[in-house]
Amino acid sequence: MTIKKFIREFRSIVILVTIVLLLKVTVMESYIVPTGSMEHTIMTGDFLIGNRFVYGMRTPDWLGIIWTDIGFDIPYIRFPAFRKPEQGDVIIFKYPRDVHQKYVKRLVGGPGDFIEIKSKKVYVNNEEFVLPKNGRFQMPLMPIAYSQPDIFLSNGANKDHYPMIRIPAKGDRIAINGETDWRYLLPLMLMEGHTAELLNEKVRYRFELSDPYDLRRRGKKEAVLREYRELDENGTILNPWSGVVDDSDFQYLVIDGKPVQEWKEYILTENYYWAMGDNRDDSLDSRYWGFIPHSYMLGEALFVFMSLNLDTWIPRLNRIGTVIR
Repeated sequence: MTIKKFIREFRSIVILVTIVLLLKVTVMESYIVPTGSMEHTIMTGDFLIGNRFVYGMRTPDWLGIIWTDIGFDIPYIRFPAFRKPEQGDVIIFKYPRDVHQKYVKRLVGGPGDFIEIKSKKVYVNNEEFVLPKNGRFQMPLMPIAYSQPDIFLSNGANKDHYPMIRIPAKGDRIAINGETDWRYLLPLMLMEGHTAELLNEKVRYRFELSDPYDLRRRGKKEAVLREYRELDENGTILNPWSGVVDDSDFQYLVIDGKPVQEWKEYILTENYYWAMGDNRDDSLDSRYWGFIPHSYMLGEALFVFMSLNLDTWIPRLNRIGTVIR
């Protein structure tokens, strides 16, 4: 093969790969479902096709080595949406506590909606959001007095009983003073691109949204995890919801280099959403980690193009072509 022919063939391959990758990140993408949080709407081992342009096609926002965290963020453009995310959509999004993971859940509420859970029943703006046809419960009802420590905002709630909460909306004005709930506000500010530290003359800790327990579950090295104070007393990275942070510590908060005492209010720049799994008793969802910003929305799940029983690796032919509703 001559050098000229080799260059021509190589250039053709590069163009083809570039086109495929651009389609993958802007139009359609395939996903494999590793957990049962959406059963029986979506089964563990389903391979999904997702629509990446329905909520606004976007250019890539990260360049790096696939299947690793090695890379860097880049500016991106989101094109006009065909429609807004709607209640009941099965959405694909970046997991807010580890953006290198993609989650699939059902959208239950949008910006400005009020969410409440009473005895497993979900209410949106005081109207019941009925469990989807293929959804299920697996466990007995938790006592209302039982408090799950890992529940979002740790407000004495549990997955079956959750007090009313309003989903944040773009333009909301949140006062910053001695009464501010930083475990609510700080994650929103971090998701909207701000930096935050706890800083005084003795210590300097940096806030991040990546949860060390999620990183450990994904197989991150212990050397990385030791940077988190949650797992190592010498660590310098904190999470806003971490139990090692006392409410009184937020008086030392510095946001974008500006002490918290100099902030009077914060105006949200994004809309947010609340999502839950159809398998309500076995789903890590908004009840545990809170809101999804619009910028983390990747698309809508459409149909199953392949399915494997992950215990036997036998294809489930009856799942192929299943439309996700």
